[in-house]
Amino acid sequence: MERACWPIAEQHVDYGEGAIVQTRHANLFRRTARISSLLLTCALLLTGCTPTQPRSTTFRLVAYVTHSLPLASIEFSHLTHVNFAFMKPNADGSIRPLGAIGKLDRIVAAAKPYGVKVLIAVGGWGWDDEFEALAESTDSRARFVQEIAAFIARHKLDGVDLDWEYPNLGASGEAFTALVRDLRAALPTGTLLTAAVLADASNAGGVSEEIFPLVDYLNLMAYDGPASDHSSLSMARSSLDSWVARGLSRDKAILGVPFYSRPGGVSYRRLLQSDAAAARGDRIVYGGVEQNYNGPATMRLKVALTKELGGGIMVWELLHDAPGDDALLKVIWEAAQ
Repeated sequence: MERACWPIAEQHVDYGEGAIVQTRHANLFRRTARISSLLLTCALLLTGCTPTQPRSTTFRLVAYVTHSLPLASIEFSHLTHVNFAFMKPNADGSIRPLGAIGKLDRIVAAAKPYGVKVLIAVGGWGWDDEFEALAESTDSRARFVQEIAAFIARHKLDGVDLDWEYPNLGASGEAFTALVRDLRAALPTGTLLTAAVLADASNAGGVSEEIFPLVDYLNLMAYDGPASDHSSLSMARSSLDSWVARGLSRDKAILGVPFYSRPGGVSYRRLLQSDAAAARGDRIVYGGVEQNYNGPATMRLKVALTKELGGGIMVWELLHDAPGDDALLKVIWEAAQ
């Protein structure tokens, strides 16, 4: 069966609640028809969802958390990993002071009783030039690795998540591979090393298969497709399939899901506050514009898909979730049990 492929460029941007993730470009890809949730579920069983690789019983539930999110709003019992975003790199390999250092330390302390791993996410949208410069030089790369390792040790973190958006095929990709290799060699055994990558592996030529055995997992940013359906179930499946086809272990393929809409970038919390019907579908009119998002039913289907084809779910970002029993995180966690 032919798989859908689409060139997209997702972006992780920390601007607080209002602005979530900007899209550099999102080429429309053709769809054959809109399929109901029931038919999609059947399709998962009929079109090759049986795993071809050994599976782990571990289901990772990873959430990006920014400094704007109150500590009390983090439901650690529903998570396995937290990526605190973002630390910024300099071109010389140094890292910029983290303004919310106290918040990070409190998250680490609060996560520990639940066994939740806390990583520092480095980069985000708009820091490609700095990554390019630091990674191409042996000296600046060594400085970056040294400072990251020291930061992890100083703040009792469990690892680092590289959010370089995006290494390109050629010298850029080779520098990214060298950076990952150097980090893995320098970090103590057991320290997590992960990266956020494009949804479609065929468009991520700068991410070499050489890093697959070096990383603990990859976060697949399977969102910001066409605004009319920016994070569909078929997109999720194609994303997982594309990375596994390149040789990534299914256990290392973590499917990214959005807690916001397109085209407006409206948080799920605000959508639900505006109309309770938001919990019953994936589309709602907000501010006079139809918004597309992932509601509870689609989140459950994505968890079912990922339990077969991947290693877990990644959330961008927790700030945009609804509170309490209405939380999408709660839906995902319950479906993963």
